[in-house]
Amino acid sequence: MTSTEAAAIALQDHAALWSTGEVRASEVVDAACDALVAGLDTPGLRILAACTRAEADYDVHDLLPSALDELGLTFHPIASRAGQEATARALARRMLAGELTPRELTFRIHQRFGHELPLTERLAELDDEYDVLEYGDRTAAQVDAEVTAEARRLAAHPRVPAEPTDTPS
Repeated sequence: MTSTEAAAIALQDHAALWSTGEVRASEVVDAACDALVAGLDTPGLRILAACTRAEADYDVHDLLPSALDELGLTFHPIASRAGQEATARALARRMLAGELTPRELTFRIHQRFGHELPLTERLAELDDEYDVLEYGDRTAAQVDAEVTAEARRLAAHPRVPAEPTDTPS
């Protein structure tokens, strides 16, 4: 994967995580800066990356959709099913990158979506299994392995384009 592909995926993930309240707006701005450094460049991305931390909370909502669109990425409406699924995939990628433990992933998924999101139902069930480990015959390592396999399944879903669709000016 090229650095522009990785930056596009990271920006898309930050957008999804922000739209469901998992990350702050300033983290989206940081991801936009990282995308610029990686070689992605559109007018909207530059404007988004130029936001200060103080401006981010006010401006990301308006700037993010067009910045993503210019890059051929998708902004999922807040609280949409597609946005929830994108958030779940982003959290799975974070776990696979070592930013979350398997237990933290299942807890966050279960807390955010309960058993209501079909895509993450197994992770919610695995969160329940962590809660009853002392009463069953499975070990934490066995549940961790199943969570990791489930995270890989989620993370393997659609990738985002690596090149912007508009020429920067």
